[in-house]
Amino acid sequence: MSTSTTPALADGEPRGGRPGQKENPRFGTVVAYATVLLAAIIFVAPLVYAVFSAFKPSREVMRTPPSLLGSEFRWENFTEVFTYAPFTTYITNSFFVSIAGVIVVLVVSATAGYAFGRLRWPGRDVFFVLFLGTLMVPQEVLVIPMFVLMQWFGWVDTYQSLVFPWAFTAFGTFLMRQFFRGIPYELEEAARVDGAGPLRTFLRVILPLAGPALAVLAVFTFLNYWNSYLWPLITVNDYTVRGTLPIGLASFSTQNGTRWDLQMAASIISMIPTVILVIALQKHLVKGIATSGLGGR
Repeated sequence: MSTSTTPALADGEPRGGRPGQKENPRFGTVVAYATVLLAAIIFVAPLVYAVFSAFKPSREVMRTPPSLLGSEFRWENFTEVFTYAPFTTYITNSFFVSIAGVIVVLVVSATAGYAFGRLRWPGRDVFFVLFLGTLMVPQEVLVIPMFVLMQWFGWVDTYQSLVFPWAFTAFGTFLMRQFFRGIPYELEEAARVDGAGPLRTFLRVILPLAGPALAVLAVFTFLNYWNSYLWPLITVNDYTVRGTLPIGLASFSTQNGTRWDLQMAASIISMIPTVILVIALQKHLVKGIATSGLGGR
């Protein structure tokens, strides 16, 4: 009777391979990484071309065939932006409208989210469902009734018309409600035992814990106001006084043609504040998305 001469495997040695031999990556993992890389290149390529076009002479931006680099590097495009159009006014107005909109949205959404998520009152869930239903109405449908309302208030061509109409949305309320519902009720009960009412509990206990959710809502709101084009185009009459950045970007296209070099440079300038904001609040954004119901859980 013959005996097996196969040596016993050493502890920790992988079966079917030599000690220290690494397994080949799975085909699905390689395909997934390749797909993500391809998608990143597709999305980043226009941005890279826009950045390089901002330094080209105007006649070379739309040249065929396109080239990444121009015949000269024109830093002057970024200074000419501010002389070709009142771009400083556009930036100032966008900052003012965006920051004011963020403040109003945070106050309204935090208080409404607390009322819907932590307080018990008759018809709360019914009203919340109806409130969420407004998310299915496109903004374009509301433009005409909202403009008529602004005329009735006498707010046409004012900063109020740029800030308040879109400050009372269901998205912010839903976001804050989902975050507040994840806070342990024991904290609220302990505050009641200490004699705190609903308002004091909200200001002293609940709101200090909502920093990540408020950061997420602030970034989304700032981006919405900063990139808004249709509503300022309708409600503002004198663009040189109360025009915002999206309207300012359109001002580089006239009947005589488009200054593509200046428009690209202005677009890069308009992106800088949003990039800085996202980088500064990156940690809060990740935590807020994970704990407020936007992380897919």
